[in-house]
Amino acid sequence: MDIKALRYFTELVRQQNFTRAAEALFVTQPTISKMVKQLEDEIGSPLLIREGKSFHLTDAGRVVYQRGQDVLAAQLRLNSQLAELAELARGELVVGLPPMTGGAFFAPVVGAFRDRYPNVELKMVEDGARAIESSVRNGLLEIGAAVLPVDNAVFESLSLVRDRLCLIAPTGSPWHGMSSVTLLDIADRPLVFYPEDFSLSARITDAFRLLGKSVHIAGRSAHWDFIAAMVEARLGIALLPEVVASHLEPHRFDVVPVDEERIMWHIGLIWKKDSYLSHAARAWITLTREILLPGH
Repeated sequence: MDIKALRYFTELVRQQNFTRAAEALFVTQPTISKMVKQLEDEIGSPLLIREGKSFHLTDAGRVVYQRGQDVLAAQLRLNSQLAELAELARGELVVGLPPMTGGAFFAPVVGAFRDRYPNVELKMVEDGARAIESSVRNGLLEIGAAVLPVDNAVFESLSLVRDRLCLIAPTGSPWHGMSSVTLLDIADRPLVFYPEDFSLSARITDAFRLLGKSVHIAGRSAHWDFIAAMVEARLGIALLPEVVASHLEPHRFDVVPVDEERIMWHIGLIWKKDSYLSHAARAWITLTREILLPGH
């Protein structure tokens, strides 16, 4: 049904006069007559019967007028809600964040987003980078943080940080005071490791394998603070990104950079190429770039 024709017909019935309706709509009387005729042709039934300069509604006309008001009111609400979404006065955004990066890296973005767009409900889904990549690929998530590189034929990405890994050991360890270590330096030591589905798990395991070594796993966790707690309890050593390790208290841990290019921690935002991005998601990308990549 033509919404414009419905609006003209509804206003005509409300005004009960072609002249007043034309003035209210800023059109000519013939335009209103044309729109009413168009609506009648579409419905297949006359809507009004003219009697000189006045008219009265047919049964079909009364139904169209009554229901037409509901349709026009619904359209007004729809336009209003769409405008609110465009202005980020309401809405929802779900962002996938790996546990390793959420609190340590994205906390400033989360705080700024809540301050700037208080009426947009922000939800964080914690999962491994591989799982987030899969969810974005399958349309279950609109945007998320993942380990780069990703398939450029599928994803758009925004590189945020390329960080080396650091050895984390209890203070007073054999590596205390060293400027760097290699994987061979820590081979055969028990390691507090990541879950199997984490991208870093595969990269670290592959790097050890190239040296003819295997990873001796003392425990696993997806959360850096629990990994640090297990290290402090002397369950084993760990490998954490430098930006995460910087949050540890230096008097409790020895933190030594690992000299190994193959296991760099490269994190970025990803979203599906050539797919619709909500206003909220675009705002998240803009704010992330503004806060984490100032001057870029």
